[in-house]
Amino acid sequence: MSTSCIIIAGGSSQRMGSDKRCLRLWGERGPTLLEHMVAQAARFSDDVVVALNDPEAWNGLAARLVRDEAAGGGPLAGLAAGLAASRYEYALALACDMPLVQDALIDALLAYPRPYDALAPLRPDDGARAPRNRLAAEPLLAVYRHTCLPAIRDCLRRGARALVDPLEMVDARYLAPEVWRPYDPQGLSFINVNRPEDVARVQMILASRRGG
Repeated sequence: MSTSCIIIAGGSSQRMGSDKRCLRLWGERGPTLLEHMVAQAARFSDDVVVALNDPEAWNGLAARLVRDEAAGGGPLAGLAAGLAASRYEYALALACDMPLVQDALIDALLAYPRPYDALAPLRPDDGARAPRNRLAAEPLLAVYRHTCLPAIRDCLRRGARALVDPLEMVDARYLAPEVWRPYDPQGLSFINVNRPEDVARVQMILASRRGG
């Protein structure tokens, strides 16, 4: 079943101190972080949408660009814009700052039986001990149906900005860590690049996987 892919690319990078979308974790001749995520998404979908607040700065990107649906709405506004623009009934949402997302885990998410409104894995850090509900979910490594759009927009109108808020308003399913770990034993997919120390950690992981 064809699935769109939405990359939530924002643009604030407040904790990083610079635009993390421009990071070149694979060396100066390698892609930027955002280019890498677009290339990864293209392996799974022929409809890649990037939602960000400055699309004019990324005109050469190999994807369709859409502006966040509400100014100051954060990632939820990006998700709304991306979902509205996606061509297929279901869309995989990925954060642009998760460079170690494993293809096998994406395959598992896309293969999960439908229909549902949303499907999200529970994070490895708290998914095992927290109640298995939206609060432990990773909403930017998740699949959304177009039917989620009214709930997302309702949250934006009410000023609710947490990505997990719409999940309690729809038919959401959750993958427990013991379900997804066979596809990502180390939980690499859940590593975000938010701070300079995160960059160093990811670069060490990438170097080790290259053999030094």
